[in-house]
Amino acid sequence: MKKIAAIRLRGKFNVKDELKDTLTLIGLDRKNTCVVFKKATDTDLGMLKKAKDFITYGEISDETLKKLIEKRKLEKDTEKKTILRLPNPVKGFKSIKKGYKQGGDLGYRGEKINKLFERILQNLENK
Repeated sequence: MKKIAAIRLRGKFNVKDELKDTLTLIGLDRKNTCVVFKKATDTDLGMLKKAKDFITYGEISDETLKKLIEKRKLEKDTEKKTILRLPNPVKGFKSIKKGYKQGGDLGYRGEKINKLFERILQNLENK
């Protein structure tokens, strides 16, 4: 099973309590927090789908994950998941109100999440 990475793109304003609980269970309490599920279960994927209007997620490569961990301090690392705080990507986001398939940034993006992480890593290198 592939590793799944999720990043919270939207803040706390206008979040229903049920969705807030789901985001907390995932580990995405704050904006620009990243969670990497080392072995995502069906329950994890279900929670990600439920929170798709506040996050973006997809399959992260081992190489990209290694670079992220080298550049950022881990907030939490367990057998099941890794949590990191990230800056915005270089050139920012397209839209945090539209889904990925509609030209925005929210929801499932598959392997293409690695390109987003490359832009985030560029921002880290510029600092």
